[in-house]
Amino acid sequence: MGCGSGFVAPKEPQDPNERKVFCVKFQREMVGLSEVPFENHPLGQRIYENVSKDAWKMWIEHMKILMNEYRLNLGTAEAQEFLLKQMEQYFFGEGAALPPGYVAPQTKG
Repeated sequence: MGCGSGFVAPKEPQDPNERKVFCVKFQREMVGLSEVPFENHPLGQRIYENVSKDAWKMWIEHMKILMNEYRLNLGTAEAQEFLLKQMEQYFFGEGAALPPGYVAPQTKG
């Protein structure tokens, strides 16, 4: 599944020691994450094996929007479970939607 946002991954300097993955978001081989996110969870391992650093950075920005718009308290199991489901959709499902009524901040120009 493509990125769909018009985001073009920056060209990264080639370091032969960096781990490569076939990124599910960009549909090409890219530099992978250096460690498993939230170890001991199956989704963390799946992301480590299939998501590039650039796609992970995009998720972090999307997650910030979700956390702010839904006013999530990550200390609760409900908020954590919500984000895990959104993350799975973002990378391996139909994609995670922005909150209803979300309006992106205006950039100063």
